[in-house]
Amino acid sequence: MSKTLKRSAGLLMYRRALDTIEVFLMHPGGPYWSKKNEGFWTIPKGEYGTDEEPLVAAIREFQEETAFKVFAPFIKLGSVKQKTGKVVLAWAFQGNCEPTELVSNTCEVEWPPRSGKKILIPEVDRGEWFSVDRAREFLRMEQIPLLNRLMQRLASLE
Repeated sequence: MSKTLKRSAGLLMYRRALDTIEVFLMHPGGPYWSKKNEGFWTIPKGEYGTDEEPLVAAIREFQEETAFKVFAPFIKLGSVKQKTGKVVLAWAFQGNCEPTELVSNTCEVEWPPRSGKKILIPEVDRGEWFSVDRAREFLRMEQIPLLNRLMQRLASLE
């Protein structure tokens, strides 16, 4: 029996700050992630079904996880495969936000693991602007190619 491939779609918001590019990343919420920092941040993303356009899902997920507005045009960044086997399809867009104003949706998780107890957690506990070099330290390793592709696409537009 074949395992169903999990797919997510996400958006990487960037802004120009002085002579550099900064990207907005999120830290996952909940007790499992509370002490994990470098290498655990992510782009806002979420799963989508076969009946939903990936870009539409990416926009929905970004807004659900941050409550920030999204602006076209979108730069297609392609996909990456995470360690879990999940494929993440991503786009970038230019925008700006105040990280302290982030409002995330919530989800229910079992905590502690295998305890049968459910707790409600925010999907995201914080967001932050990162320089591209600093983002490479904090972003999930599998998502770094998305950052590299953004920088290549922006360089080709100049």
